[in-house]
Amino acid sequence: MQSWMPDIAAVPGPKYLAIAEALARDIQAGSLTGGMRLPPQRSLAEALGVDLTTVTRAYGEVRRLGLIEGDGRRGSFVRQTAADAAKTGHGEPGDTGMNAPPEIAGGRMAAAFRHSVETLSGRPDGAALFQYQPSGGMVAARKAGADLLNARGIPCHEDTVVVTAGGQHALHAIVSAALQPADAVAVGSFVYPGFQAVARRYGLRLAIIASDAEGLIPEALDVACAQGDVRAIYVVPTNDNPTTATMRVERRQALAAIAERHGLTIIEDDAYGLLRERPLPPIASFAPDRTWHIASVSKILSPGLRVAWLRAPAVAQAWRLAGELHETAIMAPPLNAAVVVDWIGTGVFEQLIGAVRGEARTRLSLAAEFLDPDSFHCQPEGYHIWMRLHADANPGEIVNALRPHGLSVVGGEAFAVDRATAPPALRVSIGGTISRDRLERGLRLLGALTAPGATGKISLV
Repeated sequence: MQSWMPDIAAVPGPKYLAIAEALARDIQAGSLTGGMRLPPQRSLAEALGVDLTTVTRAYGEVRRLGLIEGDGRRGSFVRQTAADAAKTGHGEPGDTGMNAPPEIAGGRMAAAFRHSVETLSGRPDGAALFQYQPSGGMVAARKAGADLLNARGIPCHEDTVVVTAGGQHALHAIVSAALQPADAVAVGSFVYPGFQAVARRYGLRLAIIASDAEGLIPEALDVACAQGDVRAIYVVPTNDNPTTATMRVERRQALAAIAERHGLTIIEDDAYGLLRERPLPPIASFAPDRTWHIASVSKILSPGLRVAWLRAPAVAQAWRLAGELHETAIMAPPLNAAVVVDWIGTGVFEQLIGAVRGEARTRLSLAAEFLDPDSFHCQPEGYHIWMRLHADANPGEIVNALRPHGLSVVGGEAFAVDRATAPPALRVSIGGTISRDRLERGLRLLGALTAPGATGKISLV
């Protein structure tokens, strides 16, 4: 498949981003399917009339998203997706490179969704769920989100909370509304790729701050602010993706105090916060006037729901944000948002989170059984692990060896802000739809591949 040709002539902005977005869009739309060979970079550059480095950079961006892979001289290929796996009859989706909650046994979530849809659609106002919603999201969903966040100690109400189509949608809106091109954002050395993509899109600078097992070190942030022009910080305070670092309450308070002292904007991406049985107080509860807080359903229940709550520091900022949200995705899926609201009201929301939490604990026990306990970091109620590899390990070879077996493994370079200095590492997701049996086999192979002295080239049969 070497005839793929994007139309980027009328696309504003950097050409490499236009090529990358066209490629990602065609892969996600199914125009390009798993296993298809992409045009050689030099050939595509000549056809588009751009430099070779432009195409190389574009392919690199899409590779960081886990959508394509390189195979040396054979070129670049589209990675297999869940739909491709289904077509080949394997019965389970392949590795998508995404970190998703483990599937609850017995189809419990699907049954809960079905029941809520039947209930909601049978109401006199049920037809409204298929129509456009008010700016910022349906009132009931904003109120439910505000109640949820207030219970966690974040002062807010329905006019400071907007509903977004997932956490990534929220990040785009925050950066567009609160930051300017060239602003410096303090981050750790490994950062969620979704935020890195937003930073590149809006021309932000990422300032690496020293981190430890809890995440950003407050003293290091304080020094960086005093010496430079740091404008904001981005943090995943609970079960950081990818490092799994979780900040103690004291660390959260310290970061809030530094933000107040230096006038920083805090972007708190609390994607995994509600998955803890006893959630920790968010940073927003200590610095409410400076914090944009995101609470997403995608990482605690299902990525297919595409519902998140974004709490703004003030009403004026929330309503400005509502306009940004409308321009990018119009609204969160109204039916999905209504279902989540129904679950919150009936107690099903917490029941389903509890089921995901229990499945995550079971899967982590498998990781502890088949992996050297000193070789990885995790959170007791999380569903991804972070492995720092020995210096001579080749993460790419390990990823390629494990991919056919359904275990979602991503090389640490995909998360590194400075890839040139990043030590070899892996983020391993043990959630998603992979069965426990396949997970067990994948973890056993991972243990063999990451053992001291392993080359990553053992035969997998």
